[in-house]
Amino acid sequence: MKRRHLLQASVTLSAGAAATAASGPAPGLPDFPWREADATQLAAAQREGRATALGLTQAYLARIAALDRAGPQLRSVIELNPEAEAIAAGLDAERAAGRVRGPLHGLPVLLKDNIATGDRMATSAGSIALASAPAAKDAPLVARLRAEGAVILGKTNLSEWANFRGKASVSGWSSRGGQTRNPHALDRTPSGSSSGTGAALAAHFAALGVGTETDGSITSPASVQGLVGMKPTLGLVSRRGVIPIAPSQDTAGPMCRSVADAALLLWALAGVDPGDPATQAQQGHFDRDTLLQLPPQALRGARLGVATNLVEGHGRATVALFESALQQLEAAGATLVRAPLPQWPAMASGELDVLLHEMAPAMASYLAEFAPNAPFKTLADLLAFNRAHPETLALFGQEWFEASVATVAAGGLKAPAYRKALSNGRRSARALGIDALMRQHSLVAIVAPTTGPAGLIDPVKGDQDGTPSATTPAAVAGYPHVTVPMGQVQGLPVGLSFFGTAWSDARLLALAADYEQRSRLRRDPAFRASAGVA
Repeated sequence: MKRRHLLQASVTLSAGAAATAASGPAPGLPDFPWREADATQLAAAQREGRATALGLTQAYLARIAALDRAGPQLRSVIELNPEAEAIAAGLDAERAAGRVRGPLHGLPVLLKDNIATGDRMATSAGSIALASAPAAKDAPLVARLRAEGAVILGKTNLSEWANFRGKASVSGWSSRGGQTRNPHALDRTPSGSSSGTGAALAAHFAALGVGTETDGSITSPASVQGLVGMKPTLGLVSRRGVIPIAPSQDTAGPMCRSVADAALLLWALAGVDPGDPATQAQQGHFDRDTLLQLPPQALRGARLGVATNLVEGHGRATVALFESALQQLEAAGATLVRAPLPQWPAMASGELDVLLHEMAPAMASYLAEFAPNAPFKTLADLLAFNRAHPETLALFGQEWFEASVATVAAGGLKAPAYRKALSNGRRSARALGIDALMRQHSLVAIVAPTTGPAGLIDPVKGDQDGTPSATTPAAVAGYPHVTVPMGQVQGLPVGLSFFGTAWSDARLLALAADYEQRSRLRRDPAFRASAGVA
């Protein structure tokens, strides 16, 4: 779920840097030979014989050993794939024999540990309950990655059960993986729940990364860790094989260091899955090959809505970065229309009810298909496990598990309260919200700050409310949302959001790419102990 409630801090703008990435490694830390290379360049290096899949895999594994297991100890990677080097060597042999599976051939990819892989790795959602119960098969999105030649390098840590186990959860913490740390400032939250994917990609632990989102779980950690994060239109990527919260909002999506990489990865992930009815809707509405042909200068002539009520409540420094971003959008030829997003916050009023009602039946379905040999068949079984193993509840409880189990006895998905909350939320977020604003002003997208700079990790009080976020409208609507770096506050990244109506994924990525190339504000992390400390 979302973990965007970050502490508000009194901050000042950092000196802006024009480069896309820092010019060198952080002092005292090893350099990485492929630090400046994007996925296309890594593919070209293999094609031209300057790199191999095995060499890339070993280089990333060595960097993980140096910075995730040792050094700053980000704890972003929860498990390495013991077959990664063998897979990479096999892909090199295929290339030598003249077979290249696709544009991801030989590229190491990290997956969030709630995405099923039918291999020797666990799929646990960060919980020790599932740590010894490997998935029975690949999630369809994983099968697509393998078919394109990706090397599944490992699984990333996450906020346990995707931040939907209990109140006062701590983003980036799981009973299996410990606490993931933000590589830009180690005492700051990585946000969540795709905490580990965000930290790992920011720290160059893989070429590409996959996260999942119900509300903010891709876009928020991407924003606070200086990445591009994309929550696709619901149904663009198969939901099967992802340990669920709520099928009406759950989706996987890319977390990368550039928009081009995010578009390439989304191209590989997208497609119809006969086992997921939601994916059928993309037929006739979306051509995934448009993700490989993002038009340049997409901002020229684009009408963008500035959601003024999603700016309110942000700190002065974040607002200053946002206003600078708006100036760059106008300089690129965009027309800005400042207006509040209708129906906010009404669109979020029933969101919790929807998630609580959907989680229990969705979890049972996941366990039956992807973990049939696990000793758990229902969410109630997992709840009982946690009660019997209090170490899992060391930092926070399982109130959401308990509430979701209670909805089953109260009617489950047939309960009038659930049906009303789902209908009202979708109507407010879609027809009366995003669609209404875009139609009224002839917009192609809406922009807002994604969230504020990362707050402090607090294992006592958990994540704190207070910082606004742009994640909920697109999450409740099931619409696409991309965040791209727009600068830093005392060394802490802040993102700019583009969101719009259904199936506008490629257009949003094109707009974000144009802004990214003009602004070039992504910075490599410095692995500092604290924000503002050299």
